[in-house]
Amino acid sequence: MDAAESTPAIPSPPLRPGARAHHRFWPKRLPYAITVPAVSLWENLANSARRYPDKPALVFFGRIVTYRELVRQAERLAGHLHAMGVGRGDRVLLNLQNCPQLVIAHFAILRANAVVVPINPMNRAEELKHYITDPDAKVAITSADLAAELAAASDALGAEDRLAHLVVTHFTDAFDAGVTGDEAPPLAWRDWLTTRHPAPSLLGGQVHAWVDLVQADGPSAPAHVVGANDMALLPYTSGTTGLPKGCMHPHASLMHNAVASALWGNSTSENVTLAVVPMFHVTGMVSMLHSNIYCGATLLVMPRWDRDLAGRLISKWRVTHWTNIPTMVIDLMASPNYAAYDLSSLVYIGGGGAAMPQAVAQRLLEQFGLRYCEGYGLTETAAPSHSNPYDAPKQQCLGIPFMGTDARVIDPETLAEMPAGQPGEIVTCGPGVFLGYWKRPDATAAAFITLEGKRFFRSGDIGYVDADGYFFMTDRLKRMINASGFKVWPAEVEALMFRHPGIQEACIIATQDSYRGESVKAVVVLRAAYRGQVTEADLIAWCRENMSVYKVPRQVQFVEALPKSGSGKVMWRTLQEAEAAKR
Repeated sequence: MDAAESTPAIPSPPLRPGARAHHRFWPKRLPYAITVPAVSLWENLANSARRYPDKPALVFFGRIVTYRELVRQAERLAGHLHAMGVGRGDRVLLNLQNCPQLVIAHFAILRANAVVVPINPMNRAEELKHYITDPDAKVAITSADLAAELAAASDALGAEDRLAHLVVTHFTDAFDAGVTGDEAPPLAWRDWLTTRHPAPSLLGGQVHAWVDLVQADGPSAPAHVVGANDMALLPYTSGTTGLPKGCMHPHASLMHNAVASALWGNSTSENVTLAVVPMFHVTGMVSMLHSNIYCGATLLVMPRWDRDLAGRLISKWRVTHWTNIPTMVIDLMASPNYAAYDLSSLVYIGGGGAAMPQAVAQRLLEQFGLRYCEGYGLTETAAPSHSNPYDAPKQQCLGIPFMGTDARVIDPETLAEMPAGQPGEIVTCGPGVFLGYWKRPDATAAAFITLEGKRFFRSGDIGYVDADGYFFMTDRLKRMINASGFKVWPAEVEALMFRHPGIQEACIIATQDSYRGESVKAVVVLRAAYRGQVTEADLIAWCRENMSVYKVPRQVQFVEALPKSGSGKVMWRTLQEAEAAKR
């Protein structure tokens, strides 16, 4: 059964004015566009706390944080941030895995009128330097297991660039280390979660214990003066060249996609959501965190993926909504304990980052009546720019343009819109699209085009639109590897690998992976003195020490020389095509 055949026949209602082909499948209950609340994201939490003060907002290994307590701790932390000198528009680093502290800190930064700079906690010191210097950050919040790495990055910088304050929390600040039963952490996580790491020193700065800042009243939080048009978030995204770039998102772009995601997913205050996709990434942050806080829902927080913990939590808490990446669903279904888990409470399941295998989607439909809803979006679009309508999803499909969004497929050279079925570059215009790249007017100018008087963002992804207006991806203009939903930019990995003294040249390409979709492969030329001395295992181990684990090459191929063009540029596409030919 192909994707088109698996979509049920649905009566086509009359199209409303201004409709496009995909609006024939638009959820009848929803408008094509919404009016965005003209307030800051902090107001969503404040409103939910007034409405549902005693309702569980967060659940972490059995410990509940109510909405009242969530606001109280965020207010206290905001006061301390203000006392540290954090003012309106200042950037504050947030380097945490999923945990209540991430949520509290995220909203405390917004409450202090500042800007959240989320960092992938897998980054190492060499990578972290850029996240300190580029946003001119002076304050960072992190967990004890990551603090030494962040301190080392700061200490290696010049005095004017270093952090002035580092706030450090332990996971056990938010749960009882002795918890047992269905909500207990997996045994393999015990050391990671419960070890009490000594506080690092911070050259020229101060280190603060989290509990000292949130458990008792301290300095008052400043007046909350930011609004919809102030910057709220500066997430970083890499590209084909250079260092990662910050994407400037105001409160309004995140607010739109949070509210729209809630409407799209039939969300209410009675949602019980499994919060396992990373909240340092825009999908987890916007479509999961902000969307559920806006509703006054409950988030069951998992710091990492573990299939059996997920199965137990879904069963015990009667989880209703689960945003994920397809590999999580595949892994849960492969658990020997799968039959013992009760997934019958789920009313919504969906995600993105990789295509959901048709057989798995069919199994969800047959066993639970669940239609897996895939979506698509980028850091620049605050996650969803496309999503499948729940009543009429197509499998292995990006979906239709999201609420308020105009998306096209164009010829990347002529910018002419392509007819149905013909591939071209996906471009997007809508309220979720970012303002531009931080300190990079050149990159901003290159990322946007004007069509019919509207400003469209160029995704760099190649796809097509079918006759129904659904979008499908076929290729990428940009050089990027998608490993289980994590974007790996070869130029960034190559730049890090060149720091190894034995590497003369390196080229990063994608290799197929039956589980992750794609994995990273390094094609390497060693310096003469290191040939025969450095092994594949040596290089992989070195990479693990110097870069995020998802960027680490799973394979290393040693060659005498890399193919180059007449101008001396490495012909990476030649290597990529040779790798693809091995399938």
